[in-house]
Amino acid sequence: MARPSSLFLIFFLHLVLVSSSTTSTETRSEHSINHVALFIFGDSFFDAGNNNYINTTTLDQANFWPYGETYFQFPTGRFSDGRLISDFIAEYAKLPLIPPFLQPGYNQYYHGVNFASAGADALVETFQGAVIDLKTQLKYYKKVQTWLRSKLGKVEAEITLSKAVYLFSIGTNDYMSIFVTNSTVLNSYNKSEYVGIMIGNLTTIVKDICKKDGRKFGFINLPPLGCAPGIRIVKAENNGSCLEEASSLVKLHNKALSKLLRKLEKQLKGFKYSLYNFNINLRKRMNHPSKYGFKEGKGACCGSGQFRGVFSCGGKRLGKEFQLCKNPNEYVFWDSYHLTQRVYKQLVDQIWNGARKLNSVWPYNLRDLFQASNYSYLSI
Repeated sequence: MARPSSLFLIFFLHLVLVSSSTTSTETRSEHSINHVALFIFGDSFFDAGNNNYINTTTLDQANFWPYGETYFQFPTGRFSDGRLISDFIAEYAKLPLIPPFLQPGYNQYYHGVNFASAGADALVETFQGAVIDLKTQLKYYKKVQTWLRSKLGKVEAEITLSKAVYLFSIGTNDYMSIFVTNSTVLNSYNKSEYVGIMIGNLTTIVKDICKKDGRKFGFINLPPLGCAPGIRIVKAENNGSCLEEASSLVKLHNKALSKLLRKLEKQLKGFKYSLYNFNINLRKRMNHPSKYGFKEGKGACCGSGQFRGVFSCGGKRLGKEFQLCKNPNEYVFWDSYHLTQRVYKQLVDQIWNGARKLNSVWPYNLRDLFQASNYSYLSI
């Protein structure tokens, strides 16, 4: 399929517009009183285009048609037909679209910034050199801290950072890599040990942010990875069934993540968190699509092969030929591993407003965290 010839020009104009629309013109006192900043860490579920600006392959980029066709009408680097979870959360919080940290010319961080990178991992070794791993994302955050202190002064910067919400989606790629590459990691570690290393790395990052004024954290747990279209086709002998080996790792990880956050709440004074059960709520839509207004819950809108599970959407990865559905709103999956804008919107409705129970969000929803913005309440 051919993409529009004016694509590059449109994409450039988009970057200019996003940059100009998110440049803050507030005074120092106005922004600190009226806004809660959003700092975004993670992978392709949150990446607003950081991977457009790194030396990587199209496996970890989505800056080509038909990505972005539903909402933006052109590719922005987001792995969807439109907006992502992080975009909708910003909207609900009455913030502008939070731009990628690496976007050229953007250096106004009063509203926050997006550090996420498609393919990002908690373990540096997983896709080393091809993506922005979580440890590097933390380094970028420290640069933003320094910038805020230079602009606002030490005290006001601390208030801004303590009121901010820190959003995380990480881990999916560390487990997915085991099944889609020639990884031998499970020859060196058993499943519990590998999960423990992952959780340990995440713990280090969160504690580091807490030491530097962060208090309010939002997490989504890992999706039903074994049932993604691209994983269903890994083993032909499974006949399209979910890959149990992947599902079992995700189950261990999600259990460990929940345990970790309860532990950190007791250990770190002022630490507040929201944990959304991404796994169970996505699984519901995959297994019962019509209940949620979809026609297809297992196959992707864009790709090729069985379930359109071959990661060929856009014709720049695993083959030039691909199929594209007429209406992404009828699909849960956009491509072999990622979701449609419509699914993300439904999930954010729960993340933001969800009841405080384990199968939705726990112990707070995102709205709670954004509203819990009194500095003295959260101060250590």
